[in-house]
Amino acid sequence: MVEKCLEVFMDDFSVFGDSFDSCLDHLTLVLKRCQETNLVLNWKKCYFMVTEGIVLGHRISNKGIAVDQAKVEAIERLPPPANVKANRSFLGHARFYRRFIKDFSKIAKPLYNLLATDTPFHFNKECRDAFETLKANLVSAPVISAPDWNLPSN
Repeated sequence: MVEKCLEVFMDDFSVFGDSFDSCLDHLTLVLKRCQETNLVLNWKKCYFMVTEGIVLGHRISNKGIAVDQAKVEAIERLPPPANVKANRSFLGHARFYRRFIKDFSKIAKPLYNLLATDTPFHFNKECRDAFETLKANLVSAPVISAPDWNLPSN
């Protein structure tokens, strides 16, 4: 059932279909299965019959998966950190996407150096370059695609 009408990520799932009627049929199957297994849904977090939505910061629709433009614009407008707390916050957000950024540790090193104890916060050119490089990497969409269930499993 999962391959034909359901995408699952951790505790979230999306039911889909080629038409309104197929979506209803698939939703009926999934809700019946939830009932059989005593899975309780939080109805306040449920959305039904939407054509697109935001999931994990990505816009999902019948056109595929795209980066949420609002998040991109927020990162583009982000000013350089003015203190250790702002630097730590930025690195925390950037670190979430580190696996999508080649040489993340090397790029971010000047910013991490500012977090060392007894180190004065001096945001120099090297830090600014690292910050701008990380920002540029964060606003370029990582390659994300839905699984192709027709491929053989390993």
